[in-house]
Amino acid sequence: MKHTSYILGAFLLATATLTSCVDDTPLSFEVDKPASIVNMEYLNQYDALKTYLTDPNFKLGVGVDAATYSQQGFMNRVINTNFNEVVAGNAMKYASVVANNGSMDFSNVSSFVTAAKEAGMSVYGHTLVWHAQQNLRYLNNLLVDIPIPGGDGGVEQIISLQEDFETGYSAMNGWGNGSSRQIVDGAMEITNPSVVNPWEAQVAYDFGTPFEIGVTYYLSLRVKGTVEGSMSPQFQNPNTYSSCGDFQSVPITTEWADVKVSTTCVGENAARFLFSLGAYAGTIYIDEISIYQEKEQGGEMMIPQYVTDEDFSSGEVMNGWGNNSSRQVVDGVLEITNPAAANYWDAQAAIDYAEQLEPGRMYYTKMRVKGSVPGLLRVGFQNPETYGGCGDFSPIELTTDWVEVTRNTTISAENAKRFIFSFGDYAGTIYIDYVQLYWEKSLNAIEQTPEEKADTLTWALNNWVAGMMTATDGYVTAWDVVNEPLSGGDGDGDGLYDLQSATNGDATTNFYWQDYLGENYVRTAVRLARENSTVPLKLFVNDYNLESDWDDNGKLKSLIKWIERWEEDGTVIDGIGTQMHVSYYLDPTTQASKQAAITKMFELLAETGKLIKISELDMGIVDTNGKDILTPAVTDDQAKGMAQFYHFIIKEYLRLIPATQRYGITQWAATDSDTDSGWRAGQPIGLWTLNYESRKHAYGGFADGLAGVAYPSKQ
Repeated sequence: MKHTSYILGAFLLATATLTSCVDDTPLSFEVDKPASIVNMEYLNQYDALKTYLTDPNFKLGVGVDAATYSQQGFMNRVINTNFNEVVAGNAMKYASVVANNGSMDFSNVSSFVTAAKEAGMSVYGHTLVWHAQQNLRYLNNLLVDIPIPGGDGGVEQIISLQEDFETGYSAMNGWGNGSSRQIVDGAMEITNPSVVNPWEAQVAYDFGTPFEIGVTYYLSLRVKGTVEGSMSPQFQNPNTYSSCGDFQSVPITTEWADVKVSTTCVGENAARFLFSLGAYAGTIYIDEISIYQEKEQGGEMMIPQYVTDEDFSSGEVMNGWGNNSSRQVVDGVLEITNPAAANYWDAQAAIDYAEQLEPGRMYYTKMRVKGSVPGLLRVGFQNPETYGGCGDFSPIELTTDWVEVTRNTTISAENAKRFIFSFGDYAGTIYIDYVQLYWEKSLNAIEQTPEEKADTLTWALNNWVAGMMTATDGYVTAWDVVNEPLSGGDGDGDGLYDLQSATNGDATTNFYWQDYLGENYVRTAVRLARENSTVPLKLFVNDYNLESDWDDNGKLKSLIKWIERWEEDGTVIDGIGTQMHVSYYLDPTTQASKQAAITKMFELLAETGKLIKISELDMGIVDTNGKDILTPAVTDDQAKGMAQFYHFIIKEYLRLIPATQRYGITQWAATDSDTDSGWRAGQPIGLWTLNYESRKHAYGGFADGLAGVAYPSKQ
């Protein structure tokens, strides 16, 4: 196909006029249109997606960022033109609304619902009860088991040092006798070339705050050597080099061994911990090392008293300075970037307080942190008037994976009004998801029984559901009443996949309502939703991997049986949502297996008689080696294969799910994912390219699937 380059011709005409060229005739010539454009032109013939719906009650939804949608900009025009329902990605989830003290802020929810209502769009509620994205601090504080005074409350470890050398960095220094240190494969290797006096070769950690006199400390490490021998650990005053407490000698064998020894700190300014190893000729390997106190919990509970509890969800940025470093908050994460390594104090960020922190009091800091490269982050207290140090925590090792760390130190000087982060020697970006600073207050109380915990949680759940129903004001009539209830296996051998639980999941990041309310917790969720709503509701149980081919749709079969059990007392669950975060496989055998399992899923879902919703459809692509293909590498033929897969999924849904059971389909990702996205980063999961720049082949497959015609219908 040819086309005339009028724009280029006009440009040349203007140029000719400005230069007084004698020949002012416009140039006109033809050029070939790029094949990539030609291959996509057929997509312009498609109408908006919702025009292909034949059932006026069918909900064609899309996942959106609620805050962006509420701004009613360009995205709204695309969304409102193509869909008739919107689903908030995060705004209607528990952690987005409930604060650490249990207060609830539904302003974003109300704005989102108002924007949708004004556009004539329905809203699907996602989600009332889920184990993820909960406010763990608030919920766990409701349930704290406090031992009866005099009872055995167990032992708590207060950690001063914990290092596993996985980052390739260490705060361990050393000197003497030509000894050397290096980290290899996640272990510290300390080599002493010859036998001398023990103190003539040493390795040490220095701490900003001395260890506390009279307190017993424990040293644990995993250690081996090239030959048998020993080394001597101790606390030391780094100014006078005097001992402040000697641990028992650490035996070294040629096999890995776990060693635990202890000592009581007995000297002033015990700010150094060291190993004396001059008498050992060979290489010592240390895999893990910890220094900690053991505190009997007994009959009292230590309740955190927060000075700072910041998750950056407000977008507020920490103050900072030095070395052209910068700070910004992106998606609720503080990003601190230092462009080049300098002295560690040359780049800093800080939180200042109006009142000084109490001298002599032990403070704790807890944060979730990672870095773009491995390195160290130094955290402590400062007098902002003199810039004098007022107590430092032990350095935090940064890895490229998220880690949660806790450190403690004691305020050592007056006027400690600044909580300061020093990172000048770290070249890269530090990511902080949240940071807390607190001290602990003793509180006596009585332990709650399981029945009391269940009652407390039911009360909290009712508050949440009632608040959400009030905020949505009867406009939202369909909900994921429970999201992702099932695990991926049958641990108890009863033939059903188990419920998600702390026993098969991660209670440090999730809160499992079912662990406290019991296996019939769905009944409670359904009851509270209906009791608190002023309008009739359609309530769905939503889960993923229901189309799984590796277990013959085992998760779906279990979910169906669980729903039958939950409904035995008369509880009514209206529908089932299947998430379908699928991938198109270039291996034909694998792809055929995936498609067969999808067909089987729809057959099983149809047999339930319930409303069926494809709740979170999006699609990646996987090569023949099982690796995800990122957006720039997807070929035109591969993109058309993805479109055919979309067409297949929608066709099978419409073929196998009776019309009376079709709630609708929600495309979870309208556009491809950005490379720094938290969801399927860099993958071609949308119907449009990034920022809605153009339709993709997937759009055509999706539209033809809705229309019930073969893809592509427009060529």
